Amino acid sequence: MRFHSLPESKRYPESPNEYTIVLDRYNTVLDELFAATIVYVITASWSENPLPNHHLQDQAWRHPNARHWTSICVEPDPDYTCYLHLFVSEIPWKRGCLDELLCTVADDRIAGVLITDVALQRIHHPYDGGADIILTTSEERDHLRSAHTEWLSSTPLGALGSSTWGAVLPTDRYAIATKRISIQ
Repeated sequence: MRFHSLPESKRYPESPNEYTIVLDRYNTVLDELFAATIVYVITASWSENPLPNHHLQDQAWRHPNARHWTSICVEPDPDYTCYLHLFVSEIPWKRGCLDELLCTVADDRIAGVLITDVALQRIHHPYDGGADIILTTSEERDHLRSAHTEWLSSTPLGALGSSTWGAVLPTDRYAIATKRISIQ
């Protein structure tokens, strides 16, 4: 399901009031999904290299305490190979704890962020303009949808559209989930 982060499907916040709306919408849904639980915060970078050696410093400013989790070849073309590098941290969910990261997402200064429960069953994918939500049951989806109808996308059923994770989710979610997250 897709929620918009600003009224009238406005994509980017331009005022303190609009940032307040964006953060309230992100945090409201995150609270409903993850209140009083541990979550994984996953960020991404892309490169032509199978290992993210030159991306580690870049990850540090936007995702403190993140560790490299895995890398996935997402474009195996012989003329251009592209790897998606995933970084993960584990935190107790608390409203506002990711506001800096979420503002960076809203400003389109970072893409490919996922916030998920430790079982990788409920996924919140914020992006500039909204968030895609992947849930375990249609009942859970319907409940969340009915609680926030004014935030829904006008696309059919508020379904996943073209987003950063289009090549990875939801089809390959289970493949990624089978790669156990180990935080040491």
